Amino acid sequence: MKWAVCHPSDHLLDPSCGDGRFITLHRNSTGVERDREALAKAVTGAPWATIYERDFFSWAQETSQRFDCAAGNPPFIRYQRWQGQVRDDALALCARLGVSFSSLTSSWAPFLAATTLLLKPGGRMAFVVPAEIGHATYSAPLLEYLARSFAIVHVVAVRTKIFADLSEDCWLLYTDGFGDRTDHFRLSSRAVFSHTDELPREFERVALTEWRSIRSRLRPFLLPASIRSLYRELQDDSRTLRLGDVARVGIGYVTGDNDFFHLRPSEAAVSSIPQEFLRPSVRNARTLPQKAVTHATVRAWLNRDEPVLLLRLTACQALPASIQRYLDTPEAERAKQTYKCRMRDPWYVVPDVHVPDAFLSCMSGAGAALVANLAKCVCTNSVHALRLKNGISVEALQQGWNTPLTRLSCELEGHPLGGGLRKLEPREAANLVLPNTRLPVSREDTLLQEGIDIMKRWRHCV
Repeated sequence: MKWAVCHPSDHLLDPSCGDGRFITLHRNSTGVERDREALAKAVTGAPWATIYERDFFSWAQETSQRFDCAAGNPPFIRYQRWQGQVRDDALALCARLGVSFSSLTSSWAPFLAATTLLLKPGGRMAFVVPAEIGHATYSAPLLEYLARSFAIVHVVAVRTKIFADLSEDCWLLYTDGFGDRTDHFRLSSRAVFSHTDELPREFERVALTEWRSIRSRLRPFLLPASIRSLYRELQDDSRTLRLGDVARVGIGYVTGDNDFFHLRPSEAAVSSIPQEFLRPSVRNARTLPQKAVTHATVRAWLNRDEPVLLLRLTACQALPASIQRYLDTPEAERAKQTYKCRMRDPWYVVPDVHVPDAFLSCMSGAGAALVANLAKCVCTNSVHALRLKNGISVEALQQGWNTPLTRLSCELEGHPLGGGLRKLEPREAANLVLPNTRLPVSREDTLLQEGIDIMKRWRHCV
């Protein structure tokens, strides 16, 4: 709070004050809150404060008040749940400010952007923010806007959870000098959060140009400069390549109802489903062996009666009576009501079913698995599907896959998902750096391994 409030007379705004934890700390405070139960607690805890029971984005456009500073812990609602008119109004307001957020934006970022509309010249902000500010694609428009709106933009990365009962990691954001601009961010890192009245004095200056050059991410700057420099050098080295140079990385199919469309061998036999309508499928990364999915792998799945047989139907084929009976079951009626099935015609035809050359696990705690598809299986969107190009083989990729360079690349190009997991989106996977196996890269492995260990600690993977 004292990062934002410099004088007792400063007028403080908390745009989503909740139960009033911030506004109780300063007498000259204003809060906005929609939830009546939380608002009642805020009124009790800070009877001197002015608190509006409103949607913040509507109120922000109507009020004529301006504030010396703002602080708080804005709501973190992921885009899948942050829907409707409130979100549309919030994104439209931000667009008028010059911040273009995508539809995949979580709620906290527009809260911060809209708050600046209410600051006086020279104003300050201090907020608890999700650690996604360090890597999420939608955080880049926010940070760009803050850099052209404030003289100081200071991010404090905190490795240990600030809120132990939440799965989400949190960092801290401070801005000062509203109405000015900066050409760099200040980044401080702390292993543990501790309450302090002063901003960290030690920080790294992250030039906007350098930040933009690494896809507008702050997380790589958690590494020492020596490791970052080595990684950049290897990225540009003729002895390395990007996965996207030699493979198209995509996702598998989406059924709409995996339990209905994936059958056990025993279920297929009971329903008399002909074999030609069933395709063995990799349903998730847990089923992947270490090196290759072989015919022996598939036989083992079938012998264990696992639900790995995709019901593969096409729009123009005649359906046997047994399949038609299966499509008339109560389970089929349930599947027809799911969103994906409702959008398809016919509803039972699963699109985008392809046979990739290899599979790549998209979520993992340790290393990402690269597995050859010798059995010609298909896969769901729970794993990535790789189609190789430019004459590369899976075996050649696997030779360099578990090198320190590629494992560090997985940490830097991917992002933490919580619970020690790391996720690789298709675009992130395409950016992975691998040794060119014709001339392997092995130097400086110790330094690269140090980088891996640092990034694993930041995502709580011991």
